[in-house]
Amino acid sequence: MRDEPIWLTWAGELQSIAQAGLYYDPNIYDQERYQRILEIAAEIVARHTEVPAEKARDLFCGDTGYITPKLDTRAAVFDGEGRILLVREASGLWALPGGWVDADQSVMENAVKEVREEAGLDVEAQRLIAVLDRDRHNERLFPRKIIMCFVLCTCLGGAFRPNSETVEARYFPRDALPSPLARTKTTEEEIDMCFRAYKDPTLPTYFD
Repeated sequence: MRDEPIWLTWAGELQSIAQAGLYYDPNIYDQERYQRILEIAAEIVARHTEVPAEKARDLFCGDTGYITPKLDTRAAVFDGEGRILLVREASGLWALPGGWVDADQSVMENAVKEVREEAGLDVEAQRLIAVLDRDRHNERLFPRKIIMCFVLCTCLGGAFRPNSETVEARYFPRDALPSPLARTKTTEEEIDMCFRAYKDPTLPTYFD
């Protein structure tokens, strides 16, 4: 597991305690206290990062129920020359196309949807490359546990369309990856993993 600042660990603990309390404790006075604990956790993250306070509050205070990991998909799409598809976000960072799994989507469906939304391409999901604990592989921005599912996809057609999330979509060979990568979402090691899966159809799904 990657080292993380202690304030991020504390914020995650506060969120877990408060959200469980809101779910299980019917006492109205305790509910108010738990809500305030969530707000404090959000304020900690906003103070120590570039995340706007409102976005941090939405992340910490907008969820309900017992805390479980959030699910994220990343699609590995290759062209006929064996190059991998990456999208450039509005921030200028490059990543594999992907995002949170919607409540009404499966992992496969979400991977296909994200490529269509972020890269303008229609793809078919072929197989699951890996299921990773993001804390063990990526830079961590929020205390919430995140599970990442990498899906190998085949392009059926389409072309990039301007959208609210990405400004460019291009294919890259392994020895000429763009910089900088959005390391909270995509690392060189993860891209290497996708290349290995693409080149070896017998490679088993990796999980940790």
